[in-house]
Amino acid sequence: MRTLRGGFQGRALAGVGALLVSLPARAQDAPDVGRLAEFIRWGGVAASIPVFIGALFLIRLVEDSGDRLSARFSNRRPSIQKVQTTVRFFIYVATIALVASLSIRLDPTALTVIGGALAFAVGFALRDLVASFIAGITIMFDRPFQVGDRVSYGGEYGDIIKIGLRSVRMNTLDHNIITIPNNKVFTDVTSSGNYGELEMQVAMDFYIGVDQDAKLAAEIIREACLTSPYVYLDQSIPVLAKQVILQDYVAVHLKARPYVFDCKYEKPFETDVHFRVLQAFRERGIQPPAVLHRSLDAPRPGQG
Repeated sequence: MRTLRGGFQGRALAGVGALLVSLPARAQDAPDVGRLAEFIRWGGVAASIPVFIGALFLIRLVEDSGDRLSARFSNRRPSIQKVQTTVRFFIYVATIALVASLSIRLDPTALTVIGGALAFAVGFALRDLVASFIAGITIMFDRPFQVGDRVSYGGEYGDIIKIGLRSVRMNTLDHNIITIPNNKVFTDVTSSGNYGELEMQVAMDFYIGVDQDAKLAAEIIREACLTSPYVYLDQSIPVLAKQVILQDYVAVHLKARPYVFDCKYEKPFETDVHFRVLQAFRERGIQPPAVLHRSLDAPRPGQG
């Protein structure tokens, strides 16, 4: 028993000794956080405080001057705002460069660390740009739409005016320029109304009461489309009908699908046809949907 106990104690002491011997070696392998402090100039950090204050003062001065000039010369406001943004950007860059040169020792080791950090930051920031660039090349070959197409995307509707390597630009019907990154366009659903052609189908919806003459209404709608100056006559003009429930009203839904000869006249064409149909409905007594009241005493079909 004593022999076994002595052997066990000997092995335990040997293990503790080996652990104590290995601790310095592991401590040497651990990163020396204190070495990072050798790259910092603490006197430069203190000197950077006035630089920050001066930069904030300059930025405030540029913004106030730009606002006053924009208010005084309103016709030059876009140009003034561009200059204001450019000057503010250069102040940011110059301040960062000056603070870095004052606060960091630029020896080879520091330059290596800073270069690695900048490479990582730039690579991370350019990730979306590279994805948009690759998607732009794919769009050029796949051609889901073309410049001049009237496109619906992400709740926006308008004409494609530019397809670049980084983004697609759309001019909406409200004359707003929408910039869409290529990687977003490439992964989401995009609807093109004309796909490289001038003519485009314009769907128009009309609703009449279920007790009205639906065939007469369909003929009026077709005639209004045919007589519009914007219609493209080489395509047929179907008018489809179905019974629907419209806000608790039973109604007849009439959908016309004419073509406009140029997609840029889509809304004038739609407006012209609606005015013609409204006037013709009023003249022929065709009424919109309404609640119908049936009398209990009215005879049923087939009863005298």
